[in-house]
Amino acid sequence: MKAWRVVVIALSFLLLSGCLVTFKEPLPTSEPAPKGLLGKWTSTNAWGEPVNLELTRVGDNRYQAVSYFRDKPREREAYPFTVSRHGDRWYLSSKVPAQFGGNYTIGGFELTDEHELVVYNLDLEQIKQAVGHNALSGEGFQTDDGDGVLINNQSDQVSAYLDDPANSDVFVEVARFQRQAKAK
Repeated sequence: MKAWRVVVIALSFLLLSGCLVTFKEPLPTSEPAPKGLLGKWTSTNAWGEPVNLELTRVGDNRYQAVSYFRDKPREREAYPFTVSRHGDRWYLSSKVPAQFGGNYTIGGFELTDEHELVVYNLDLEQIKQAVGHNALSGEGFQTDDGDGVLINNQSDQVSAYLDDPANSDVFVEVARFQRQAKAK
């Protein structure tokens, strides 16, 4: 698995089985990231490999995700992202690498009472259905890693769609991280 995909999956930036939902523009930032998001996290990917994730602030309402496999700590890649909050939901937006169109991807996340970071991806099939029913406007595309769809709506229309409780099932959990234990 390519290192950038780890970050994309980890933050729901957001490949799931090679399928990608992209947007013409990111969601606008609305406030700083929630307390507790930044720091070091750990998880195990679908192949049983331990993965570390470091989330840091790099500017006003701008953040960076650095992900790496625990057994390959020098092989790191960094990806900038922004966060937005709409009601009770937190979203993140990140630029997609050029080979996938260079647009933006949107994911969801939450910090649980158990001090876990849960990351959600948009379900490609649900988004395709939304396009088919004219709830969103978009077009399909192909990559070497699988199908994708590019949503053409403006960010306020995308936010309204994502915030609608009737569309809550459009998100699927893709990763669950625990706060990394501090070294003694």
